[in-house]
Amino acid sequence: MSKKHNKKTAKNLHKNRRNKYFFRRRVIVLIILIIALIGTGLYLKQSITYYYALYFNKFTHKKLHNSEKEALRIQRIISDNLDKTYGLDISHYQNKEDIQWDSLSIGNRTIPLEFVVMRATMGNKSADKHFDEFWEKAKKHELIRGAYHFYRADEDPIIQANNFLENVKLESGDLPPILDIEKIPRRKTNERLVEDLKVWCKIVEETYGEKPIIYTYYHYYKDFLKGEFDDYPLWLANYNDVPSPSPDDRWDFWQFTENGIVYGINTKVDLDIYNGSLWSLKSLTLD
Repeated sequence: MSKKHNKKTAKNLHKNRRNKYFFRRRVIVLIILIIALIGTGLYLKQSITYYYALYFNKFTHKKLHNSEKEALRIQRIISDNLDKTYGLDISHYQNKEDIQWDSLSIGNRTIPLEFVVMRATMGNKSADKHFDEFWEKAKKHELIRGAYHFYRADEDPIIQANNFLENVKLESGDLPPILDIEKIPRRKTNERLVEDLKVWCKIVEETYGEKPIIYTYYHYYKDFLKGEFDDYPLWLANYNDVPSPSPDDRWDFWQFTENGIVYGINTKVDLDIYNGSLWSLKSLTLD
């Protein structure tokens, strides 16, 4: 064998050893990287699981805590107003099958619900799909009935009033018509809104001979309606921990919760207080 051939063989052997060395290094580095990635993934998974559990538990605890606070608030309001009259308001959000009309009461069945207010119409054309049946059921079970129109602030007040009158036939012993206003107009000024509301009230009042009851949230009343409807019966929604819905005690009805638990209904409902006795409430109804 020649020296030239020996040199070439030795060079090839050295090259093969070097390639094997670098190959082993690459394999080792690759294994290390895989282990590192697996470890990082496990860490991230544990971290995500931990923080999700932490957040979920915190959220659940907060929700439970708020629910307990709401229950205590409702209990306190009821205890402070035992001399007043209680009722509820409903719409198609309550299933017909969920209501046992002969069993409606609160306070562990110690306080009967004497009146029920129900949504009849909305805006220019809409009507609540359960209104007619609820209306008849309430009369059958000798509850004082009230019907309200959900006012859409940008629609026509005359058409809305006629929508209510076409769908609701109030009788002796029913509450006066009720106007529910809680939305701010997008295409009208606040002044125009007040003018339109007065148009609706005038049309309905001329039909029934009684001023409608105005329903709204306390802050809406304070910001937009106060001073404009002072001679109308007022129904305020206020879900805060307060002794009454209005600081100046100007209210006839108070919707004090939307999470009321009523014996005879499977879902939570809006609960109301009338600011007076049952005899006083009956004196407010239509002749």
